[in-house]
Amino acid sequence: MVDLRVTLKALIFAMACGYATSPAAQMPLPEEGPVVAPDVLERDADALLNRLGTLTSEADAAEADRLAQEIQERWTHSGSATIDLLLRRGQEAIGEGDYARAIAHLTALTDHAPRFAEGWNQRATAFFMDDRYGEALSDIEQVLILEPRHFGALAGLGIIMESLGETEAALRAFRAASDVYPVEENVGAALERLEQSTGERDI
Repeated sequence: MVDLRVTLKALIFAMACGYATSPAAQMPLPEEGPVVAPDVLERDADALLNRLGTLTSEADAAEADRLAQEIQERWTHSGSATIDLLLRRGQEAIGEGDYARAIAHLTALTDHAPRFAEGWNQRATAFFMDDRYGEALSDIEQVLILEPRHFGALAGLGIIMESLGETEAALRAFRAASDVYPVEENVGAALERLEQSTGERDI
């Protein structure tokens, strides 16, 4: 029998860190100085999110995936090379399974840049992978205060709620993620699974 928590951990890791293998994410960071003005990145991400929400059919999936990756890449740039480096180190530690080191890097990040949503999102991932669900949920709350349309955090919330057996809360979170990113396969599969298990459909 498949262990649901193991499956969900693999899913949240993939959703949180999937952009890390993209060419843009692998570009070396400058040693000092601002990378891109944060307000410019925020406006760009907002415009892309608006477009992403209009792509609702399977025929739109390729464009939606491209837009989602562009959005995620913008979310990883704070405007500070130092903060971006802490984020990268935290992601690398998560990838290596060293969650204590990841949390240390990402805590330094959130202490210095509390308004940078992706720092909270990545630390939430590290907490979840380390079975520290309460702290993961607290960090997701911070992400969604800063970026209410963060589809990765919304999906992560759904995954955590499902792993805790909170089906209705999981459904609400996955539906919110689907509103932002309608053709995301993992979210769609989670909604189908949970709706079938409860006999509920979102009409």
